[in-house]
Amino acid sequence: MQDYNYKVVKQFALMIVVWGIVGMLVGVIIAAQMTWPVLNLDLPWLHFGRLMPLHTNAVIFAFGGCALMGTSLYIVQRTCQTPLFSNGLAAFVFWGWQLVILSAAITLPLGLTTLKEYAELEWPIDILITVVWVAYAIVYFGTILKRKTRHIYVANWFSLHLLSLSRYCIYSTAWRFPSLRQNPIRSMQVASMRWSSGGMATMPWAFSASCITLYPNRQNALFTPTDCP
Repeated sequence: MQDYNYKVVKQFALMIVVWGIVGMLVGVIIAAQMTWPVLNLDLPWLHFGRLMPLHTNAVIFAFGGCALMGTSLYIVQRTCQTPLFSNGLAAFVFWGWQLVILSAAITLPLGLTTLKEYAELEWPIDILITVVWVAYAIVYFGTILKRKTRHIYVANWFSLHLLSLSRYCIYSTAWRFPSLRQNPIRSMQVASMRWSSGGMATMPWAFSASCITLYPNRQNALFTPTDCP
C-alpha cells in the first residue's frame, strides 16, 4: 500500500470548516449592518467597509483556497499512485497559507489595504502568497513527474490552473511596490489592472473547483505515454 500523505489533506479539510464558519459569520454580520448600522458599535474595525473585504477574502481565499488545495493534493496522489513529492514542502504550503489568511484577518479590519477590490492585501502578504504558490507548484509538478501511472489525468491539469493566483500576486504587487509609487498609474490603467488582477484571482477558483471534481478518472486522461513519457 502506498504511503500517501493524508495528513496535509486532513489539515486543509479541518480549516475548510473553520474558515467557512468565520467567513460566513462575517457575511451575516455585514448583511445585518445594512439594516441595523448600529451593529458596528461605532468601532472602526467593525465598520461595513472594513468587514466586507474580510468576508470576501475569507470565503474565496480561505474557505475556497483550503478546499481546492486539499482536494488537489489528494487527487494528485491517488491518480499518480505515488506520495507527494515533498512532505516538508506540503506542510509549508499548508502553514504558509494559514499565515496568509491570518495576516489578512488582522490587516483588513485595521484598514491596512490597497483599496483595490480583490487585491486589498498589502504587498508583503502578496509576496508571501507567491512564495506559498511556488512551493505548491514544486510539490505538484514533482509528484506528477514521479507518478507510477502511464497517464496524466485531466484533473491534475485543472488543479495546476490554481497557479494563476501566483501570477495575479506578482502582477498586482509589481505595480503597487513602494519604489514604483513615485510614478503612480492612474485612471483607466488602474481600472484595467484592477479587474485583470481580480479576474486572475477569482477565475481559477470558480473554474477549477468544478473541473477538478469532474475529471479524476481514467477515461479522462489527457496525455498518453507517447505524448508525455
